[in-house]
Amino acid sequence: MSATAKQARQRRKFWGGFGYHAFGIGAALFFFAPFAWTGLASLRTGSEAQQPPLPPWPTNSISFDTYAVLDTFGAGVWQHIFNSTIVALATVVLTVIVSLLAGYGFSRYRFPLKNVFFVLIIATLMIPFQSILTPLFIILAKLGLNNSLVGLVLVYVTLQLPFSVFMMRNAFDAVPREIEEAARIDGARDLKLLIKVLLPLVMPGVATVAIFAFLNSWNEFLAALILLSDNQKYTLPVLMTAVRAGRLGAINWGAVQAGVMVMTIPCLVVFLILQRYYMRGLMAGAVK
Repeated sequence: MSATAKQARQRRKFWGGFGYHAFGIGAALFFFAPFAWTGLASLRTGSEAQQPPLPPWPTNSISFDTYAVLDTFGAGVWQHIFNSTIVALATVVLTVIVSLLAGYGFSRYRFPLKNVFFVLIIATLMIPFQSILTPLFIILAKLGLNNSLVGLVLVYVTLQLPFSVFMMRNAFDAVPREIEEAARIDGARDLKLLIKVLLPLVMPGVATVAIFAFLNSWNEFLAALILLSDNQKYTLPVLMTAVRAGRLGAINWGAVQAGVMVMTIPCLVVFLILQRYYMRGLMAGAVK
């Protein structure tokens, strides 16, 4: 290869890499801009916070007044954070346990009408959630779980299970059966085999299920609004409707931005912690 051709190749490689990284940085800034805008708008002083967030940054000094104002809505922001945290964590734990066992059963065991049951579970994804709110309300009322966080958790788990079972079955299908057979030869049985051998191998699928369950239960609004009637039990999305509506029509835009930050940060933390498992979990079983 001549020196001229080598230099041309190096230039193409340089500009190709430069364009790739420039596009990546631009895309990252594009998606980060709304979060930065909201964060800056939530740090404005009380007088500035009453105005629409233009410009978004504090013009005088940084202040946490908007977060103090947010705490005056409803039962207090900490109570609603506690409610949302309990609901989200309980939903994640129950969804992971049930989908883990169901996915293992659908992947490894043979029983009559297995494929029919699996298709029926997946088919429930096509049912609009809004269309079953009234039956869910009646069922929870009959069980004495209406206006309770326990009933809300059960509803969220039910809504998450079809997708979660599908993900976990794919994750187990991607694990070679030879590993399971070798563990059985060594004396491992069903529950021990699932926990000690297979669980670490399907952890990307578990992380994917946990992320989806957390995000959906943390941000869900309609079911919480309809199934809860006690102000002390409202979750953060329901609180934000009161903040957005304002008092006597006066909207405190700073409190709105502070509420958005409070709702966004836990989602970002959970995703950043589990993102490496999340990407692998989405691809679990894709090749197979």
